Amino acid sequence: MTSPTLSPSTTAAAADEEEDESSSSPSESLDFILHRILPFLLAAALSARFLAGRWRILHSKLSLLHAALADAAASPHWPSNPLFRDNLLPALRATLRSLRALSARCLDHSLPGGKLRFQSDLDIASSALTVHLRDLHVLLSSGLLHHDASPSNSASDDDAAIVLPLPGPSASRAELAFFVRDLFARLQIGALDLKQKALDSLLELLASDTAKLSRVVAEEGDLPSLLRLLDPSAHFVLRDCAAAAVSLLASASDASRRAIFDEGALGPVLRLLDSGSPVLKERAAAAIQAVTADPACAWALSAYGGVSILVAACRPGSPAVQALAAGSLMNVAAVDDIRITMAEEGAVPALVELLVSGNTEAQKNAALCLATLAAMGGAEIRASILEENGHHHLLQFLREASDPEATDRALRAISALSASPTAAKHLSSSPHFFAQLTDIIKRGSPSIQQTAASLVADLNPSEDIKRSMAESMSALVEIMECPKPANAQEAAAGALTSLLAVRSNRRELSRDEKSITRLVQMLDPKNEAVGKELPVGVALALTAGSGGGVRKRLAEAGACQHLQKLAEDDVPGAKKALQRIAGGRLKNLFSVAWAQ
Repeated sequence: MTSPTLSPSTTAAAADEEEDESSSSPSESLDFILHRILPFLLAAALSARFLAGRWRILHSKLSLLHAALADAAASPHWPSNPLFRDNLLPALRATLRSLRALSARCLDHSLPGGKLRFQSDLDIASSALTVHLRDLHVLLSSGLLHHDASPSNSASDDDAAIVLPLPGPSASRAELAFFVRDLFARLQIGALDLKQKALDSLLELLASDTAKLSRVVAEEGDLPSLLRLLDPSAHFVLRDCAAAAVSLLASASDASRRAIFDEGALGPVLRLLDSGSPVLKERAAAAIQAVTADPACAWALSAYGGVSILVAACRPGSPAVQALAAGSLMNVAAVDDIRITMAEEGAVPALVELLVSGNTEAQKNAALCLATLAAMGGAEIRASILEENGHHHLLQFLREASDPEATDRALRAISALSASPTAAKHLSSSPHFFAQLTDIIKRGSPSIQQTAASLVADLNPSEDIKRSMAESMSALVEIMECPKPANAQEAAAGALTSLLAVRSNRRELSRDEKSITRLVQMLDPKNEAVGKELPVGVALALTAGSGGGVRKRLAEAGACQHLQKLAEDDVPGAKKALQRIAGGRLKNLFSVAWAQ
């Protein structure tokens, strides 16, 4: 049996001094630790023979502790920091007192309590030193000890003991940064009530100006310490508040969203969505949707096994969670590998079911996700959507759409699904569907009009259905005049060309003086708002077959002059359209032009 080379008198003297130190001021207490108790323990650790390996580890930690405390003592403001003064210093003093007692026990060769108990006590003390070193590192690295946090500068004594007051609207960047660093220090050093108040203050701070202050939190806060509170082992109250803070940071700004993603937030929030309480699931789902909205972050979802978790969250349960989970799947559906995993994990049945049973937001997200899957997933995914009667449910969702966004997403999904011959055949035989398209073309927003016109152009409905859509032709002519959104002019021209295949539609459009005037104006080479092939194509469709009245009206509106110039410029179809309209007068028109 060996022991540190310390005499009983030396140990007793240290004990006496410890008793004196217990009633001293914080400054005297820190001085006593630095110059009395730590040198004593460092000497004891070096001279130990029993469990020498553990004592050497303790010596290393005590040396680091001595250096860190010396750095802290060098700051003139450490006495005003309650985290150091009221939390760390008393806890550290208790640990060192325990170690001093352990060193005294080594002098008794009988080892009171036994060898295993002594070994366990050393391990407990060593772990406590590790915690103290971590806390000291937090305070030193945050720079908090170099700022005066005394009550006279910030708040009352009670406030300073709990948390700093929330900065006002006019607070400087430096004041905000100090407040954030202090909050995160309390999350790591304080007891449960202190951590809770710190989280409450963090949420209050973010709520006051989310976009601006989220960037400060991302830059100045210790985000890993916040994410650790999402662990199942954390207290449920802290986990709830931490999830709320992470959700706010994920949705507040690009900087804060990228920061929490880079620190590994996706994995913890997916675990919360998978197995958390209803409140935690909703907050986790909101964070996941915000994170996956960034294409640079979306790829990581499958790496965490997140697809199956999101698909499960789309199943019957919380309507809010369903909508958010569908939104996350919508965000990542364009990623090839994730799209394949979605199909394997049963995303299609879950999304189609949401079209029927989900709330409006869930329906909209499910529709847009199905649109992406149908457009980018190939024939196999389109077939799986049809197997789930997805086309029927999308048509029903379109009929019941309560706002333009719902209409747009339903149409986009239907348009993508129409690439399937089976779906196209079903859609083309639905008079009610084309009646809805007619109404959308007449009254919808530009982007919705474009999608509806594209469907009319791509599908092949019967003549009766085309005839029923005649009232939409004037709106299609107007759409052709507008260069935005992109491709809307092409869609409108294609839809018009399809509808003008019916003779009665050609006759009706020719009687619409405003539409004829607009069409002729688009043929004018000086009009650069629309490509000339589009109105030329419509003019060809309008003059197809018999019907001298159509040609006469076009000629009287000045179409021949424009078509003549377009023919000279070799615009495809212009010469043919001119021949149809001018008839026997074509030769004379060209003769006049050449004579000039």
